[in-house]
Amino acid sequence: MQSVIHSLPHVCTGTAQSVVAQHFGGANRARKVYVQASLHADETPAMLVATRLREKLLALEAEDRLRAEVVLVSVANPLGLNQWLMGAPQGRFELASGRNYNRNFPMLFEAIAAKLEGRLTDDVARNRECVRTAWREALLDRPVTDAFSALQATLMLAAHDADIVLDLHCSREATMHIYTGDECWPAAEPLARYLGSQASLLALDSGAHSFDEAQSYTWWQVRQRFGAKYPMPAGPVSVTVEHRGQRDVTYEQADADANAILQYLTYTGDIEGDAAPLPDLPYPATPLAGSEQFRAPCPGVLVHRAALGALVEVGQPVFDIVDPLTGDVTTLVSRTEGVMYMRRDVRFVNAGDPLGRVTGQRSQRTGMLLGA
Repeated sequence: MQSVIHSLPHVCTGTAQSVVAQHFGGANRARKVYVQASLHADETPAMLVATRLREKLLALEAEDRLRAEVVLVSVANPLGLNQWLMGAPQGRFELASGRNYNRNFPMLFEAIAAKLEGRLTDDVARNRECVRTAWREALLDRPVTDAFSALQATLMLAAHDADIVLDLHCSREATMHIYTGDECWPAAEPLARYLGSQASLLALDSGAHSFDEAQSYTWWQVRQRFGAKYPMPAGPVSVTVEHRGQRDVTYEQADADANAILQYLTYTGDIEGDAAPLPDLPYPATPLAGSEQFRAPCPGVLVHRAALGALVEVGQPVFDIVDPLTGDVTTLVSRTEGVMYMRRDVRFVNAGDPLGRVTGQRSQRTGMLLGA
């Protein structure tokens, strides 16, 4: 293993912040796998999964079983990890600006396309390297004006040339689920099976410019622009993995999730060995635009009436909001048949607060498909 320390510029005077990337298997491999954890820095389960992955990758490296370079960033957001307010971590948003750390990553297709003019050939492997080189150049050309943009640039530079990109997160309270692009789904489906994902949410463009989408959607744009004239490779298998809820931090679950990821990498041939038989997929993939998102119509005490991972029917009560002064109960029912895959952890709500989400087979939303 080789550790590479990427120092972040523009942090506060008198302080230092860095992103540590641990490289396994050597940089001379034909393929590259990139895994990062806790870009939302208060999503602790992902970090524990990463620590278990590190131990297992060290063993695989010692056994010479890695057929790809694996880059592991166990703490993808040191900036957010240092944000605390009255004893509570605040790692989802940059406190100074309110920006979500996993939104609005640089989408540099036009800059990449301009650099590709005159470089592409009839050699698909060479074209892959041309795209990656142009992408790196575009990232380096982009001005870095503050610590937030420096963090984004650092992570993008580490991941833009990978064949598999896994961004490990969690939700407030949730069952295991994943987000990925429509075109990534056939290659990502075995990962969903090994993880036991109870919801697999697909979108070509969620409108959020999240980290995983900055990889897959940019490649899709490149293929759309140049694919009719030049042979273009498939883009990376880029997936956001949601390791249940923030309180789901156990060695047993972290080990199981790390083993599932390694089984997937064995399945893809990036680890030498025989992968375990593919488990059944608990529920079929659904469009992210099909998820029903519930919001509180009034303030009060929140009572959950649907279990995580439960299959919800149309018309089924899923949330009650109880007025603590009058005892009046407002009940929200589902308009969608699907899986309750995430829900709110705080049990008092104000009007407009998000409550939870249920998967749906038919698209019903447009625009920004992810939450803030």
